[in-house]
Amino acid sequence: MPYALYPKRKILTLLFAAMVVISIVTGQNYSLNAASSVGKDTLTLITSPDYPPYEFYDTQGGDRQIVGFDIDIAKSLSQKLGFKLQVMESDFNGLIPALQANRADFVMAGMTPTPERKKNVDFSIIYYEAKDTIVAPKTSNLKQPQDLAGKKVGVQLGTIQEQNAKKIAEKVTGIQLKQLNKVPEAIQEIKSGRIDAAIVEDTVARGFAQANPELEFNVIPAAEASGSAIAFPKGSPLVQPFNQALQQMQQKGELKQLVTKWFSQTTAAANVSSAPAKGGLNLDFTRIIPEIPFILKGIPLTLLFTLFSVFLGLIWGTILSLCKITGIKPLTWLANAYTSIFRGTPLLLQLALVYYATPQLTGYDISALTAGVLTFTLNSGAYMSETIRGGIQAVDKGQTEAAMSMGVPYGLMMWDIILPQALKNILPALVNETIGLLKDSALVSTIGVVEILRSAQIVGANKYIYFEPLLFAGFIYYALVMGLTFAASVLERRLRQSE
Repeated sequence: MPYALYPKRKILTLLFAAMVVISIVTGQNYSLNAASSVGKDTLTLITSPDYPPYEFYDTQGGDRQIVGFDIDIAKSLSQKLGFKLQVMESDFNGLIPALQANRADFVMAGMTPTPERKKNVDFSIIYYEAKDTIVAPKTSNLKQPQDLAGKKVGVQLGTIQEQNAKKIAEKVTGIQLKQLNKVPEAIQEIKSGRIDAAIVEDTVARGFAQANPELEFNVIPAAEASGSAIAFPKGSPLVQPFNQALQQMQQKGELKQLVTKWFSQTTAAANVSSAPAKGGLNLDFTRIIPEIPFILKGIPLTLLFTLFSVFLGLIWGTILSLCKITGIKPLTWLANAYTSIFRGTPLLLQLALVYYATPQLTGYDISALTAGVLTFTLNSGAYMSETIRGGIQAVDKGQTEAAMSMGVPYGLMMWDIILPQALKNILPALVNETIGLLKDSALVSTIGVVEILRSAQIVGANKYIYFEPLLFAGFIYYALVMGLTFAASVLERRLRQSE
């Protein structure tokens, strides 16, 4: 009898081994199928890295690496499904528009699925549940939603906290909501006395409360279950494989490990000071000394952006100004209409349209830096065209008449005789335009370009502080403007000497 059972046991063992091998192969093929289903091997995640510990910049040693709870989950999911991962950034209220413009494959930013959001994007299952809190001064006694009656309350624009605050305002009379772009701005508004409280997620509120001992946070009882999920473009084939991978991470305890890693008290307190609160601004620039290399890395990008915008804007402005003075009515009309449009609409609006609309209209995935340069070129060209036109018309008409009497072609006359004199006359105005572009370059931070201001804001979010990094950024801008002004004065003196 034992001898008869031996072959059966051997067969069962072989069958079991075969099943194990098949399951391993199937798992590997599943990753490959997930990658092949979207026709590419790299996924683009877009996030708003000003929300520690969910996502923020690791600024140690000047690095520009986005890290955090969401980023670790995204890396794990991408690896399980056989993808490489690329991370982009934007302001929170620009994340869903980026998905709709096909600029990214998915969003992870502590985003909660809401009925309104579900109309525009698809969501995964909930991977983390958090609670809303009321952040307020300890002496204010604002602990429950009913206590906010007649108070000014800050919320981050485009977040679930904003929607929940609106629901509270419907039940509690007298609440005045103030919408702000970032949570650090809301905290600073509380400290400045402009608002009485802010509604912030508990994991984020904990860090700010530890950094600002004069503040406290109290949890708001949740009326319904809510939490963070991954957002995808409508109809994305990634939703199902991501859900399966998330469920696998939950079953294996991987999500719980990441929660412990990023939401522990020690992690939240790592970047904050435990010093007691003081009066006034309580400035302490020693807290940003380790982050100075990170902020300084924004200078080359700001200068590169400004120089490209000025150079291309000068060329485009010259073309527009020549169209205005040619006497050809269609060209004059088009140039004047173009100038009126770009001078009559906000630069920030133009930037958003170029960045988000270009992929949908042309299919070209324009980069944030390219979109910024293009927008500023088109905008500055409109302003420069009027300045250059005035400079050309200020040149003595005798110069034109003398050139024409000598048979000099019109194009050569403009290039060799008129434009050099015009540019010398309008040099101060061009310097002012360049300075304006240098300062306005901070606007490109809204579409994710990490220039000087964005770098300072990132440091502020990581350190749970506000004034110190912004004041340091202001000093950098001032130094750059003074250097540009000095260079322009030297050039102007040399041009006068050559007369």
